[in-house]
Amino acid sequence: MATLTFWGGVGTVTGSKYLIESEQSRVLVDCGLFQGLKELRERNWQEPPFDARSLDAVLITHAHIDHTGYLPRLVALGYEKPVYCSRGTAELLKILLPDAARLQEEDAEYRNRHNLTKHAPALPLYTEEDARKTIELLTPCPQNGEFVDVAAGVRASFRIAGHILGSSLVLVEVESADGKGRRVLFSGDLGHYDQPIIPDPVAPPACDYMLVESTYGDRLHDTENPKDALTRIINEAVKRNGPVLIPAFAIGRTQELIYYIRELENEKRIPILPVRVDSPMAAAATQVYSRRTEEQDADYASVLARHEHPLRTHSMVTASSREESKKLNEERGTRIIISASGMMTGGRVMHHAVRMLPDERATIVFVGYQAAGTTGRRIQDGQREVRIMKDFVPVRCHVERIGGLSAHADWKEVLRWLSGMPSPPRRSFTTHGEPEAAQAMAAHIRETYGWRVDAPEYAERVELE
Repeated sequence: MATLTFWGGVGTVTGSKYLIESEQSRVLVDCGLFQGLKELRERNWQEPPFDARSLDAVLITHAHIDHTGYLPRLVALGYEKPVYCSRGTAELLKILLPDAARLQEEDAEYRNRHNLTKHAPALPLYTEEDARKTIELLTPCPQNGEFVDVAAGVRASFRIAGHILGSSLVLVEVESADGKGRRVLFSGDLGHYDQPIIPDPVAPPACDYMLVESTYGDRLHDTENPKDALTRIINEAVKRNGPVLIPAFAIGRTQELIYYIRELENEKRIPILPVRVDSPMAAAATQVYSRRTEEQDADYASVLARHEHPLRTHSMVTASSREESKKLNEERGTRIIISASGMMTGGRVMHHAVRMLPDERATIVFVGYQAAGTTGRRIQDGQREVRIMKDFVPVRCHVERIGGLSAHADWKEVLRWLSGMPSPPRRSFTTHGEPEAAQAMAAHIRETYGWRVDAPEYAERVELE
């Protein structure tokens, strides 16, 4: 009898890990870091609830850290089998994982230098060497739905999920004693429809069990068009002669923002302003987006046909080194700084925030989901003072949010996606959502389709009957 255990991505939007066990194999789907609340982050440092060396394969839905950031830790604990993913995901992980390891090492070094740890010395969760070993295990697969044998009695297929480059629906088929097999579909993170650069998510294939994301299970995206919102926010900042800071995920959101700003400049809806992308990872990811032509939508291709670069504004500079990043502090007047991380959990955006949050002329713009416990969530919720590094920083700047720029489908779009399923699954589970969102998404699915659907809890185990 095969089983499915939820070791992350339930009760939270981070830490996605789903373990399928059969008499022949043990396969982990996604391997993400927990982020946000302290009690969640502490799980990253605990011994994992399964032996890394006992796993026969890891399957990855997409490259974001909350789905992949624990991979080097898994390798450090002895995992040395293949990591299956799409080609786009493999290319992005070659950028993302070493960067995540550097952040781990830099954070440990910072804590030791400033005596911020109770137990000396502070150690990184994993190292760049662990990340390099992980990259050697990456095994790219096509996104055309073709099955690949991944372990004894287990095969998997990948299809476009429309969230970021390389994001995939992963269908896992496990052999069973009755010879029919059991099919489990993992939605990963679903993209919303009609976003620029990448195609819409494809329809879900038939399955026996389904895990569907519920990040926006209890809300809808803003009705304001994201380009209209950007136009309004940027032009208001120009009137104040103040800077605009946009915390954005280096992969996905940064590229979409650049694409929109370029369009607005061409349409003369905003003036040509200095645009500063302060993220080496974002710069490298943008090159990957440019190379992977099979995942570019028709609009992106039409821009290329006009001999324009879709992912470059008229006055754009990328800060790669620390020195280049620091020089941005010397600039004055209205400019747009796009910097990671998207939820303000670390990275260069924190240094810009220290300077801009107290500035009444400045604007901070949130363009993606802000998980509970993150600095971004605290600012978005209206806290007038937040702690950044060692200091408490007053929030006097203008705070804006553009919901339509989220890369996640809202609950109506999830229902639209589910409408393409050929037949009802035996049982469905809402994952990757905070508790209220997961329960709400489950209710929407029950009310619309009458399916059996539940919001699972951490460590819950289900038999794939």
